[in-house]
Amino acid sequence: MSLRLTDITLTYPDGDGRLTALDRVTLDVPRASLTAVVGPSGSGKSSLLAVAATLVTPDSGTVTIDGTTTTGMTRGQLTDLRRHKIGIVFQQPNLLPSLTAAEQLQVMAHIDGRSPRKARDRAERLLDAVGLGGHAHRRPHQLSGGQRQRVNIARALMNDPTVLLVDEPTSALDHESGAAVVDLLTRLTRRGGTSTVVVTHDRTHLGTADRVVEVHDGRITGQHGAQVVPVGRID
Repeated sequence: MSLRLTDITLTYPDGDGRLTALDRVTLDVPRASLTAVVGPSGSGKSSLLAVAATLVTPDSGTVTIDGTTTTGMTRGQLTDLRRHKIGIVFQQPNLLPSLTAAEQLQVMAHIDGRSPRKARDRAERLLDAVGLGGHAHRRPHQLSGGQRQRVNIARALMNDPTVLLVDEPTSALDHESGAAVVDLLTRLTRRGGTSTVVVTHDRTHLGTADRVVEVHDGRITGQHGAQVVPVGRID
């Protein structure tokens, strides 16, 4: 497994008490597979994504990324882990308006210290993989919403992560563009061998997912897909 959450509990301060966002959640995501996490607003799916991304430390339980358990890691070590092992596709692309599509990706490689030539070559390959090979020199205002989301996905893959975490990829897209983006994520997952988790409230484009996990009140309440397992644990 490239991604494993084991018995995760996460709470937040709530007045004089604590609000439980995740309640003993266990989730295993194999390589080259896409798991969709669905549930109503406030169900805990975004908290699950934040814990998996190591952006939030749970009260208890363990997060394992590509065989490395994050318990006890320093902030710097977690940052390094995210840089090399985790790709995050945020709900809003947040592309830099002055940079071309290719430059959006090359910035990520520059931060990681890669050579400009290698960065340029990888950026071109990734843009081609997401169907934007002819748009490398366009800036965000010259791209459609679906195209900007594709740049967002390619940017998350720039450092060749083993885990890909995607937050509401279709929320700002029309039906056709949303379906195309989910199909793209599935194909890239298969090709790149990532463990991919897509958090979404939109259930209309999940036919290509390997597994759909239902989350309510911070708990996994059910799942369906290729493999049927007991509710509460996804192996």
